[in-house]
Amino acid sequence: MRSHDSQEQFPWKYFGLVYLLSVPFWLLGGEKLPVPMDLPASSFMWTTPVIAASVLSYSTGGLHGVARLLKRALDYRRIGSKTWYLAIFVLVPLIYAASYLIMRWTGLPLPDPIKVSLAAAPIYFFMFLIPAAAEELGWSGYATEPLRQRWGALMAGLVVGLVWQIWHIVPNIQAGRSTDWIVWHSIYSIALRVLIVWIFNNTGQSVGAALLVHSMDNVSWSLFPNDGSHLDPRVTSVVAWLVVLLVLMRWEPKTLTRRRNPSARPAAN
Repeated sequence: MRSHDSQEQFPWKYFGLVYLLSVPFWLLGGEKLPVPMDLPASSFMWTTPVIAASVLSYSTGGLHGVARLLKRALDYRRIGSKTWYLAIFVLVPLIYAASYLIMRWTGLPLPDPIKVSLAAAPIYFFMFLIPAAAEELGWSGYATEPLRQRWGALMAGLVVGLVWQIWHIVPNIQAGRSTDWIVWHSIYSIALRVLIVWIFNNTGQSVGAALLVHSMDNVSWSLFPNDGSHLDPRVTSVVAWLVVLLVLMRWEPKTLTRRRNPSARPAAN
């Protein structure tokens, strides 16, 4: 039986189904959830990427197709070199740490007093793990591969990142975010998606790796002073895109797996 990769070179059905399934959550409105961070009730739309991917996997592969998709949340054996765990767990926190230092050095608004509860980090990590898995089973496990085959890894990251962030606009508005904040945070998140695709491709296309990076982003945002309230996405977006540029200087955009060969020279005519 053919996989979704061969049936759908551009996952229009998947993206459309995710948005359609999200409408009821958007209609829940912006009532704040009982957590320290500003999260509206509509943020529970995190369930829809895995539901959409499961529905479409069932249509092409039956229950076996759904089981194959869901098992990818625990596909850590795909990660060949364990050094990639350093990127998985450290890269995004470093982006946020660098952003914090830049904000201090440039005098951008920060809370007084600053409160960072590192003891809450493990709690946040496990709290965000299931939502991250539900999202990445869709964004990484279903949508990324057909786009990578069609346009290459970098473009796959840009397209999925754009769709991903348009999907977040309604909850961000319901959380009271300004237009400026939403635009800059979207720019940051598209860079994050490129980095997720980079790690995903270099870990044997491990959805498990992608969901860990996703979870670490949510943890880092939650720990930013205070409870993410003073995060300036203008700064995080600049830092994240600088990291993307560093990646593109070392890895070929088409695959994000093959290192560039600086000694290569074009053949003489």
